[in-house]
Amino acid sequence: MNLKNEMKGTLCILMAGGKGERLYPLTKARAKPSVRFGGIYRIVDFTLSNCLNSDIRRIYVLTQYRSVSLDRHIRLGWNIFNHELDEFIECVPPQQRNVDRWYRGTADSIYQNIYILQRERPKRVLILSGDHVYKMNYNDMLAYHIEKGADLTVAGVEALRDEAKAFGVIGCDDNFRIIDWEEKPANPKSVPGKPDRSFVSMGVYIFNTECLVKNVIDDVKDANSSHDFGKDVVPKMIKSNKVYVHSFREANNESGNYWRDIGTLDAYWQANIDLCSEKPLCNLYDQDWSIRTYQEQVPPAKIVTSYLSNCSVSRGVETVNCIISGGCLIYGARIVRSVLSHGVLVGEGSIIEDSVLLDTCQIGRDVKIKKAIIDHEVYIPDGTIIGYDHNQDRQRFTISPGGVVVVPRGMSLE
Repeated sequence: MNLKNEMKGTLCILMAGGKGERLYPLTKARAKPSVRFGGIYRIVDFTLSNCLNSDIRRIYVLTQYRSVSLDRHIRLGWNIFNHELDEFIECVPPQQRNVDRWYRGTADSIYQNIYILQRERPKRVLILSGDHVYKMNYNDMLAYHIEKGADLTVAGVEALRDEAKAFGVIGCDDNFRIIDWEEKPANPKSVPGKPDRSFVSMGVYIFNTECLVKNVIDDVKDANSSHDFGKDVVPKMIKSNKVYVHSFREANNESGNYWRDIGTLDAYWQANIDLCSEKPLCNLYDQDWSIRTYQEQVPPAKIVTSYLSNCSVSRGVETVNCIISGGCLIYGARIVRSVLSHGVLVGEGSIIEDSVLLDTCQIGRDVKIKKAIIDHEVYIPDGTIIGYDHNQDRQRFTISPGGVVVVPRGMSLE
């Protein structure tokens, strides 16, 4: 089997049109895939980097809500494909060619863009989500799909059964053919041979094109459908088609299976903070599977020991287990287990703990911030305290179920 030729016959469609309501207010002015993550990246960079590293060079990105920043990011950071070699990445907003409505779900977005499949005529379609953090070689999944003679292959990641209750859970036989599919079940089916683990759907699918087209057309006719792959199309297909689960293993790390759905404020915060550990499960420093992004043109980060006015007593800087991006200026501050995107300024005497500070926000002097997300272009004046008194914080900010305080984009607290 020549996987390179098989991959050339595979078209990638990346779903990036959801509202991202569970990440609000981070998604107030931007699509979820374009939210910053890990300092310099956007969430969508992980999926697109998987494509690039898997030699997938024909990609359509289906956009919809608040797509300006996502369109700009892809244009600036991902305009690297050669059209003369039949390589491309194109953003496609809703065309309403065959219906007069917005996308009603993931399956409906494919139905409304069937003309793309008619024009490209691929053998197979790789369908991805733009809001997950993981490193995956899609060639492994394609080889498995062909080996099984599948109509549809779904990527599944092993999770502890108690944790699986929050996701779509895949039940399969000993040959890994899917025989059951449940959304957020109270008693998840176990992985064959592993009674304490379950397969969780990653939202990664490989369809044979004819099978995909038939099933999304059938789905759009169903008045009771929510027109979603996970909720509607796949559960119906397991009864009449050959549908298999592919067990995910991390690219360049056969013993790992790091995958995070960061669609909630708590999950987004935790995944960022996890990067600050000494040996994070998500390795951003693997040169053989690099994560690409658009790099802002900013100066190096600068950390300065400040001096109190009219005396020679220094206020030393302390940074412990942090990610500090280019263009940051830190004056006599203490920063612990936090992620700073580019252009962040932190004034002297301030203490930042367990927090995510997005690009170009400014923190004044003697500010205390704990377990918070500070969005883009926020100004925090001198002496402000955030994250220590939730009753007080709740009057001005969003607080997640897990107690993360979120200061929305562009807010000035003066």
